[in-house]
Amino acid sequence: MLALGSVFALVLLIASIKLKVEVDPKIEQVHAALPGIDCGACGYAGCASYAEAVVNDPDELGKCSPGGPDCKSKIAAILNLQVSGGGAPQRPIVHCRAHYGDKTYYAKYQGVDSCTSANAVPNVQACRFGCLSFGDCTRACKFDALHIIDGLATVDYEKCTGCAACVKACPRDLIEMVPFSQENMLTVACSSQESGKDTRGMCKVGCIACRMCTKQSDLFEMTGNLARMKYEDYEPSEKTDTAEKKCPTNVIVYRGKTAPAPRAAGEKAQKPKPKTEA
Repeated sequence: MLALGSVFALVLLIASIKLKVEVDPKIEQVHAALPGIDCGACGYAGCASYAEAVVNDPDELGKCSPGGPDCKSKIAAILNLQVSGGGAPQRPIVHCRAHYGDKTYYAKYQGVDSCTSANAVPNVQACRFGCLSFGDCTRACKFDALHIIDGLATVDYEKCTGCAACVKACPRDLIEMVPFSQENMLTVACSSQESGKDTRGMCKVGCIACRMCTKQSDLFEMTGNLARMKYEDYEPSEKTDTAEKKCPTNVIVYRGKTAPAPRAAGEKAQKPKPKTEA
């Protein structure tokens, strides 16, 4: 038995040497530089797959959102590549701002506790474009950066890495990855394509297609019955500030790390206090 065991050990040793697959050391170095969370934000199955892809094709550099610019720079140094600016970091925005008290419901849903399941049932809530609040996006997030707060999926931008897992999880496509060129981005927090009259009957804080914002700033545009922000061109200005203040349903809000709390439904923007003489 000892001799037989020795023979098998020798055979395995020879096989391991003969059949060994050489791994490019750069792939191992790139893999070590990645976060190692296998989130799939880069479009590959995991960090190991992405490491191999970026070594074989440098054009794939910069696709690791959780790693951010530091990770990109480390990989570029390993591959002896020049790093360009790469643009603003991508972060998610939830295109809905309706909490429980803002929504109209037809009947109480009592099925599987999942947005995907609820979305398959007609008339779960009056607005077929709004957040269902069952938390598919929160369960998909590996960084605890999404929470359901009073019926609305809410991003914690301090924790968010931009992995885009929440975008894939939402069955109503309410979450969009946006280039955050500013710490706080202005957005139209709605996805409804209903008429203004119908939207008013379903939601207190929905876009009613009044076009007030587009009259104030050309950074807003209409897509059917819904106003949208041109995120790639966004720069804060007096015009965008006026559009936010004049929105009759307060659906134009700021999102970001230090974003101010949005005004409640029907709440008027405060007028600036007149300056007094010293």
